[in-house]
Amino acid sequence: MVTTTATTPTTSTATVSGSSILTSLGAGSGVDTASLIKSLVSAQFAAKNASLSAQDTALTAQISSVAKVQSAITSFASALTSLVTGGSLASQPTSSDASVLTATALPGAKLAGLSTQVTVNALATAQTAIAGFPSGAPTFDAGTLTLTFGTAADSAVSSLTTPSAPIQIAIAQGAKLTDVAAAINASGKGLTASVVTDVNGAAYLSMKGPTGTAQAFTLSGTGNLSQLNVGGGSGTAAASINSNAGNANLTVDGVSVERTSNTISDLVAGVKLTLTGVSPRTSTTTSSGTTSVAKPVSLGSTTPRDGIAQAVTDFVTTYNQVLAELKTETDPATGPLRSDYNATNLLRSLRGLTVTPLSSGGAAGDPVNLASIGVATNKDGTLSVDSTKLNTALLKTPAAVEALFANGTGATGGGLAAALNAITSAATNNKVIVNGQAQSTGLVGSTALYTAKLAKVNDAEAQVTTDTAAYQDRLTKQYAASDAMVAAYKASAKALQSQIDQWNKTGG
Repeated sequence: MVTTTATTPTTSTATVSGSSILTSLGAGSGVDTASLIKSLVSAQFAAKNASLSAQDTALTAQISSVAKVQSAITSFASALTSLVTGGSLASQPTSSDASVLTATALPGAKLAGLSTQVTVNALATAQTAIAGFPSGAPTFDAGTLTLTFGTAADSAVSSLTTPSAPIQIAIAQGAKLTDVAAAINASGKGLTASVVTDVNGAAYLSMKGPTGTAQAFTLSGTGNLSQLNVGGGSGTAAASINSNAGNANLTVDGVSVERTSNTISDLVAGVKLTLTGVSPRTSTTTSSGTTSVAKPVSLGSTTPRDGIAQAVTDFVTTYNQVLAELKTETDPATGPLRSDYNATNLLRSLRGLTVTPLSSGGAAGDPVNLASIGVATNKDGTLSVDSTKLNTALLKTPAAVEALFANGTGATGGGLAAALNAITSAATNNKVIVNGQAQSTGLVGSTALYTAKLAKVNDAEAQVTTDTAAYQDRLTKQYAASDAMVAAYKASAKALQSQIDQWNKTGG
C-alpha cells in the first residue's frame, strides 16, 4: 500500500494585516467572506450609529437655533436702546430767539413741559492783547515769560486780585515771534497766541485768554521779551489790551446769575444753553421818562410726535419678525427648541410686553403701557397698531406717551427699552449661584448644555469608530483562520481523491 502525505497549510495566515487578509478571503472556501464581514460589522453597529447620528443632528440644530433666537432678541433690544439713548424720541428744547441763545438737550433729559424765561444781559468775554512790530517780526534773546491769571483791577489790567500761581514759559535764544507763540500755546494753560503779518510787513502777536472775569492775565518778559508785556503796569512798548475778561450775565426767571462761559449746562435742568448775543431791548417813553427793557428769550419744548409714532410702528414690525423666528424654533411639532425652557419662557415674556407698566408717576388716565396707546396683541401673538388711538394719545398726553420711551432702567417703570432689555438679559444670560459658584442660565445656559451633550455624543461616535475597526479586525482574523482550514481540508480531500484514483487505475 502506497502512502501519500498531504501537506496541511498552517494558520499563520491569520496573522497578516486585516486589510491584506480581507482582500484574500474566500480563496479557500469559495465564500465571499469580505462582504460577509462588512455586513456583520454594519449590522453590529447600525443601531448605535443611527442613534448617535440622530443625536448629533438634533443637538447641532438646537445650538444653531439658540444662536438664531439669541441674535434676534439681542439685536432687537440693542436697536431699541440705541434709538432711545439717541434722544430722537425725547422732547427737545426750543428757543424763541436763536440770535440770543440756542438750546440743546442733555443726555437723559426730561424736558416735556419746559417753560423758562432767559435774558442775556452780557456775554462772557475773553481778554485779548496784541503786541505789534511795525518793522517786522523781531528775534528774541533767551529768557522767560511769566504768565499770571486773576481778576483785573481795572481795564488796563494794571494788577490782578487773587492771582494764580505764576506760570513760567521758557524762550530759547534767537526765538522768532512764531516760536514765542508756539511756546505760549504749548504751556497748555488756556492762553492762546498766533502771529499775524499785515500787508505792510508789520508783525503782530495776538493773545487771547479764556472767558470769565477771573481769567484776566498779565504777561511779563525778561530782556527784550518785555516787548510782549501785557498789563501789570507795562510801559508804552508793551502789548495793547483790546478787550477785557468778563462773565456772562443772565436773568433766569427773574433771578440774576453769572457764568464764566457762553456755554452753560447748569442753569436749566437738562438743557445746554449756548449764548450767541445780548437780548434786544425795547424802549418805552412815558411821562416819567424813557425806560429800556430787555426782551427775554422763551425756552420751551416740543414732543417729537411723528418720531414716536414711527418708532411704535417700527417696534411692532421688528417685534413680529422676532416673534416669527421664535415661534419657528419653538414649534411644538418641528421646532428644535420646542422643549427648551429658556426659549419658550422668552416667548411667554414677550407676549406680556404690551401690558407691562413702562412709566410711573403720571396723572390718572395717562397711558402707562403699549396697550394704552393702541398696540394690540392679535390672536396669533403678533402685534398691530391702532393708528387712531396712538395719534389721539400723542395729541392729548404727549408727555405721558414720551415717558413710555424714556431712557430708564428696570423691568417696569423705566421705559420700553429698559423693559425689553430686562427680558433679554433674563432670557439670554442670567446668573444663578449653585453651590457657591455662578452659573449661566437662559439661552447661554442652553448653549452650554447642548454643547456639552454634543461633545459627549462626539466622544461616543469616536469610540464607535474605534470599536468598529477592532470588531472588523477580529472578524477578519477569525474568518481568515477558518478559510485557511477549509483550504487545508480541500487540499487533503484532493490528495486523497488522487490516491483513490491511482488505486483504481492499478487495480488494487
